[in-house]
Amino acid sequence: MLAKQPPLARWTWLRNPANPILKPDPESLYDCRSCMNPFVIRVEDQYRVYYSGGDAGGRQRICLATAPVDRPTEFNRRGVVLDLGRKGDFDGKWCVTPLVRRFGDRWHLYYTGNDGGGLGLQSFCGIGLAVSQDGLGFRRLSTDPVITGDRVREFPKNRGVAGGGTITEERGPDGAPAYRLYYTLTVGTKNPDVRLDQEKHCAVAHSRDGLRWTDHRLIMSPRPEVANEDIAVAGPVVWREENLYRMLYCGIGSRWGFYSISEAASFDGYAWHRGRGDENLSLAPGPADSWENQMVEYPAVIEEGNLLRIYYCGNGYGKTGIGTATSVRTGKRG
Repeated sequence: MLAKQPPLARWTWLRNPANPILKPDPESLYDCRSCMNPFVIRVEDQYRVYYSGGDAGGRQRICLATAPVDRPTEFNRRGVVLDLGRKGDFDGKWCVTPLVRRFGDRWHLYYTGNDGGGLGLQSFCGIGLAVSQDGLGFRRLSTDPVITGDRVREFPKNRGVAGGGTITEERGPDGAPAYRLYYTLTVGTKNPDVRLDQEKHCAVAHSRDGLRWTDHRLIMSPRPEVANEDIAVAGPVVWREENLYRMLYCGIGSRWGFYSISEAASFDGYAWHRGRGDENLSLAPGPADSWENQMVEYPAVIEEGNLLRIYYCGNGYGKTGIGTATSVRTGKRG
């Protein structure tokens, strides 16, 4: 007898006609070339969207834009909240994929660093941590990353790692808070074969304080038989919904050659059900000649009553900017 599988949600996303709603600003010194990797949180009556902004020299920094909750497409740029590390540090060239969460009276910003010293995905060599009292400006706790790419048993010699995920709060055996950080293993190595060059997997780590992350586990890998994710899976965005864990994630596949967005469901947050074939495909690239006709990637999820809203980026890893879409939450379906 087959084990019961958690039901997929099968959201229907309505793209905002104003997309992209946060575009690169040609006059900006910090995000004139790209706005990518959005991560959204609500603080009182305001959405904060942290993102990575690309400058004219090809460098990436963590930036912030805010919008009123009742006008979620009208953003005000707040500038850089975390600048580059020093030359030679793991984050000396790029800071990307922000993830922000409050721990007590302090905000934590987790981000991916690129030192420019590796080849391809292996140059993303650590997830760093910066802290803040107000979430509007951050300072590094260390020049070393808190997570590196060699923590998972299946890839002990891997260097590449990236964020693009989320943190969930659980309860430990003693009833105290325990946290899971879902992230991306970038195991690809520079190669003309895209399956080797862009290989990515999803993983999870555990912590009691948000500072030290242990017990790293692989939770999701590419599916060779599914054409929209036979190359890579990345950016696991996880949240709780009743007695289930839900996930949106990015897949790279031979179907388009670039990213699309799919969903998964789980009873425990470790074993994930994706359905058969591509029935879990949630958001595909958009119409021809649109800002997202090539790729859609790195969704950030926020709940709005009976709606789910995502912010995500389009062509060129954010070169066309960030857009938004909503879907009615219709309960469990399978």
